[in-house]
Order: sequence, then C-alpha cells, then structure tokens
Amino acid sequence: MITRSSYVVSRLVVALFPMFAFACSNVEKADPQPQSARVDHSFQIDTPQILRGTIASEAVLLGWDSPVAEKYQPVVVRGYGLVVGLHGTGSRDIPPQIRAYMLGLASKYEVGSVKYGDRNSRTPDELIDSPDTAVVIVEAVVPQGAVKGTLFDVRVSADPRTGTASLEGGSLWTTELRPGALTAGGAQAAALAEAHGPLFINPFAEPNAVGKDSINRLSGRIMNGGVILKDMPLKLRVGSPGHTRVAMLITAINTRFPKEPGMRDPTARGESDESIQITVPPSYRDDVETFVQRLRHTSIQQANPEAIATSIKRILLASPVVADAACWRWQALGPRCLPVIKELYDYSEEAPRMAALEAGAKLQHPLVTPHLITMASEGSLKARLKAIALLGKLNNDPQIDVELRKLLNDDDIEIRLAAYESLVERRDVFVHREIVDNKFIIDVVESGKPLIYITQVGQPRIVIFGTSLNIDRPVTLTTWSDRLMMKGDAGDDEIEVYYRAENDPKGSINRITPSVEALAQFLGHRTTVDEPDPGL
Repeated sequence: MITRSSYVVSRLVVALFPMFAFACSNVEKADPQPQSARVDHSFQIDTPQILRGTIASEAVLLGWDSPVAEKYQPVVVRGYGLVVGLHGTGSRDIPPQIRAYMLGLASKYEVGSVKYGDRNSRTPDELIDSPDTAVVIVEAVVPQGAVKGTLFDVRVSADPRTGTASLEGGSLWTTELRPGALTAGGAQAAALAEAHGPLFINPFAEPNAVGKDSINRLSGRIMNGGVILKDMPLKLRVGSPGHTRVAMLITAINTRFPKEPGMRDPTARGESDESIQITVPPSYRDDVETFVQRLRHTSIQQANPEAIATSIKRILLASPVVADAACWRWQALGPRCLPVIKELYDYSEEAPRMAALEAGAKLQHPLVTPHLITMASEGSLKARLKAIALLGKLNNDPQIDVELRKLLNDDDIEIRLAAYESLVERRDVFVHREIVDNKFIIDVVESGKPLIYITQVGQPRIVIFGTSLNIDRPVTLTTWSDRLMMKGDAGDDEIEVYYRAENDPKGSINRITPSVEALAQFLGHRTTVDEPDPGL
C-alpha cells in the first residue's frame, strides 16, 4: 500500500530528475584511469636438447654494459693519444678539440718522461707542438669479463686529419681507452683501460726511409701495451623473470663456482627478478672464455651428475655435431663425470673421442694422458693440435715431455710450433730462453729441423729451432741505404757487421759469432755501462 507521503516524494524525485541530469552533465569528469599492469620483459630462448636444464636454457649472458639481450662478445675500446720520440715525422696540425683534450690528459699523466721516449723536459703545449709528436687513434679488443690487470695488444694509427708522416721509432704516451664511439671530451664512458709503450712497426722497413718504399709507417701495434683498469662484471638476463627462478640460478652458479679468496662478492649476485651480476673468479682471470662456457653449460639441478653425464653421452653419440657442447657440459659437471666419459677415451669416432679427452684433460684426469699422446701422433691435424695443447696443460708427467719433444721434428710445421708452445707451458729444458734487454725473448729449441718463428702478438718472441743454426758463409748483405752491412767469408769464425746511424758520419764495425741467436741478441741489445756487450 502506497501512502500519500511516499507518493509525494516519488513525484518530487521524478520532477527533479531532469534538473539533476542537466546539472551533472556540466560537471567535468576525470578520465578513466588505466589499470596498472606489469611490463613483460620475458623473452624466448631457443634451447637445443644438449643444453636443456642448463644456465644457458634459462638466461642470456650479456656484456658488462649491454642494455639488452645481445650475444656475448668482446668489447672494442678506443681513445686518442700522443706518440712521442719521433724524428721530425710528427705534426703540430691538430684539431682544436683534440688539442684541448690532450692538454687535459697532460694534467693527469706524466709529461716529458724518459720512459716514453721524450728525453727533454717540456710543457704540455711544447710537447704537442713538437714535430717529434703525433696525435694517434688507439684501438683494442678486450674480452668481456676481463679482470683488473689483464694485458692486451693495442693498435695505433696516425690521425688522418694531421700531417704525420711516420710513427716509426715512437712510443705512446699513456692514454685512456673507453668503450663506445671515439670522442674527445664531452659526455664519455668511464675509462676502462690504459695503454702506453713503444710501437712495433714493420721490422723490415728501413728506418726513416719515408716515401722510399711501400711500407705503411702510419700504423703499428704495442704488444701487451694495454691494461684493464677495473673488473668487468658480466650479467645474466633471465628469459622468464621471477625471484624464485633467479634464486634457483644463483644457487646453481655459486655451488659450481664458490667464492674464492680475494673476491668481494660471490660469483653470482641477484640484481632484480630478471638480472644476475656475474663476477669472474680469480682462478679464471687468465681464461675468461673457459669460465663463460662452463657457466653457460652448468646444470641447474646438480644432483646425480653421473646420470646427467650419461644423458649427455647418449645425445653426443646420436649426434656427434654437438661434441663441443658435450665437452663443456662435462667440464661444468666436474670430476664426478669422469667414470662416464673415460669409456670414450678410445672411441672409434674422432669427434666424441676428442670431446671426452678434452673434458678429461681439463679436469686433470690421469687416465687421459696415454690417449692424448696417441691422438697427438695419429689423429687429424685439428685433433693433433688440440691434443698437443691439452698435453701442455696437464700435470707433471715425464712421458708427456718425451712425446712432445719428438713432435719438434714433425713434418708439419704447425705441429712443431704447437709442440714448442706446449713445452714452453711446461717449462721444459728443451727450450733455452734468453731475454734481450727486457724487449723480447729468444727461445732456442732443440730440434733437427731448422726453423725461425717470430710472434707479433702478446709477448714478443723469436724462436729458433736448432741449437746450432748458423748463418751460411760466404755471406754479403747490404741494406738500409748501405747503413747496415754484413760480410763473412767461407771458413770465417766470425762475421763482420758494419752499422752507421743516420746522423753518424763514421759508423762502427763489430765482429760476432755467426749464429742466428748471436745475431738476434746483437741487433736487439743496447750497449750500456752495466751491460757493455756490443749491440745495435
């Protein structure tokens, strides 16, 4: 039953509704707020069967400064620098911006230091304006994950905007190297490395003979001239973000690579639910690539490694093309995989056999030695070279040294050089070493097949195969515009060497033993009060 009062109220609401509706239509309304949503950073990782259950199946390894999921790759570092100690072949023609940048560096590093080839004390302006100085571009490639103190080769080239004629005889003044584009001033990445030292130009070029031959004197290298200034931690970006997943990966990594003495942080440290920072352990500082591969191939679930090793073996035998991945997976599992892989040490097919032998050697399994010795003599060239390199890194075993010495007389030059490198690694007595004025090394190797091998990477070395490698006589040599001459008659016990420096009207004559070793030492040695032996 509707009362009169209810009826009156109802009629009033009906009457007023159009007024309310009109008024409300004139009220400014707020825009609808979007519902908050989490940004999806997940990405798909295409995982082959051999890598399932590994770190690589869950995360992508990034460089220390990579913002996105990119392939792990070396870092290019660059910088401008000054080469000093030239003989009037430099240039004062320097772009203003670069000149200002160089003057800024002068306030940070030594100027006019004898060790960089500049023997006179000069102000930064005088040094840069000197014709004995050249502005250069310094570049190098350094491995991702490199730790502080890592040495590397650098390439130096004259800035094409200057009038520099030659960098011959110069030394690089300490300069900073940074990742990214080459810039002078302004916004720059932090310095990652430094470089300095004497330039190595074509050794067969006649000194100061610019324009007389086709040799490029505007570029050179400094072997081991760069040094990393700070550790370069790596990052793992997880394909499917989540704190639980990240924690699982961190546990697996730190179990396989526990914190070592000298490490401030554990090997793996979480940064977010999708990022893990990786620090290279000190034991891998000289072989970052091995650490990276073992990290990627580490099993997330590390219980029952024997069963995992057996599964890897089964996949490998079914598809030998995955031999490299199988080898790394076994290395990542550690010594508990050895009972499984030793069954492949004498396997008939070379790829699975070498995968097992390499993993066994890297894990220092004593039973691998005789099989590697056999492979070093009887395998394919690629397998022989790999086996020889692995033998060089095994623990002390006289049998290894004996077999490597035999290979110094192999018909294949690559095998002989590989055997030499492994014997150097083992500090074998068959390699007699002489250091010439801290400039380069002369290694004399006991071999019946003469050979001279010169390295131009890392540590400079001249390697002489044959302990009695002599200069044939009679001999007559004239080079460097008659400023260097050698003469020896048949039967002479010495050869006569004449040398005249460019500004010396007289020159000098020396007599030396006619061996290649003695000649190399004579050419490289600088006569001093402390070391008065003759030398050029």
